[in-house]
Amino acid sequence: MAASPSSSPAAAGVGGQSLTPLAPSPHLTNFFVWREFVWGGIAGAFGEGMMHPVDTLKTRLQSQAIMTGAKAQKNIFQMVRTVWASDGLRGFYRGISPGVTGSLATGATYFGVIESTKTWLEIANPNLSGHWSHFIAGAIGDTLGSFVYVPCEVMKQRMQVQGTQKSWASAVAKGSISQTHGTQMYGYYNGMFHAGCSIWRDHGLKGLYAGYWSTLARDVPFAGLMVTFYEAMKEMTEYGKTKYLPHSDLDISNSFEGLVRGGLAGGCSAYLTTPLDVIKTRLQVQGSTSKYNGWLDAITKTWASEGVRGLFKGSVPRIIWYIPASAFTFMAVEFLRDHFNDKVDADAHELTSLSIDTRSEVEKSA
Repeated sequence: MAASPSSSPAAAGVGGQSLTPLAPSPHLTNFFVWREFVWGGIAGAFGEGMMHPVDTLKTRLQSQAIMTGAKAQKNIFQMVRTVWASDGLRGFYRGISPGVTGSLATGATYFGVIESTKTWLEIANPNLSGHWSHFIAGAIGDTLGSFVYVPCEVMKQRMQVQGTQKSWASAVAKGSISQTHGTQMYGYYNGMFHAGCSIWRDHGLKGLYAGYWSTLARDVPFAGLMVTFYEAMKEMTEYGKTKYLPHSDLDISNSFEGLVRGGLAGGCSAYLTTPLDVIKTRLQVQGSTSKYNGWLDAITKTWASEGVRGLFKGSVPRIIWYIPASAFTFMAVEFLRDHFNDKVDADAHELTSLSIDTRSEVEKSA
């Protein structure tokens, strides 16, 4: 997916002898890969910002068993009306700051590691490249981003279920929040910084990384599946063009193809990993209520009380969120590559050529 450096014309040497094209230095090769971290970070933040209201609905649907108990749970349309009636438009955008921050970090490591791994395999171990390498690269990239993403996710989801300060205070006063006897639900968070400090004060590092292993259990397969599906569809598209449209003048931009392939890959991966997302969300939202004692206990209790439907709670808004979010993310990455990679490549090669010319002049004068 990363653009490879284009070959420059052979330079004329001393005595009219032409020199072979100069191969990019290792530092320049690293530069071509490192820009993917930048594109990925921008694209990840863009996708999260566009789809945050849908993510808020998903979080509230999945956390109902903790916040209000397992009875009389709302569907997605009822939840939309509830959020709008109690919090207005602001309620849908609660927690957007930690959400964008976490997605920026994950997007950077996700795309950066994928492209770094692909570039390394193409150069050093071409026999190892394939769908398994894509899966592993996506999983590793997402795992690295989790060190920033998970604390941001904890803050984001707690802010999402709280809504506005007025609605949260009203819910606590009415006793509509399900709590374990003798415990107190966490207080209202005014913003990302306040949420982080409060969680650190009340629960320490463990609180900020609540549900960390369940997050990895969800995101590692999701990230691996998404990039695998994306690359497989990319190969299918290229095969179809070559076989069925070999002489066609049809020109489809990489951005549009990224939009379609990214949406399909994200939607399929999101549905398959919904049960893992439900468990992760409930572990992170519960706070001091301690309804679930770990990942296995959460699965067991959810299955016993709600069955399969409980494990797939919020699958519709999750898919609704991930199809456009993944589509926007991959579209943004492809757009940035199409519009900036050539310019960046040209500038980098110009700097390299200038360095070589300067070194040659110094050698001649010596």
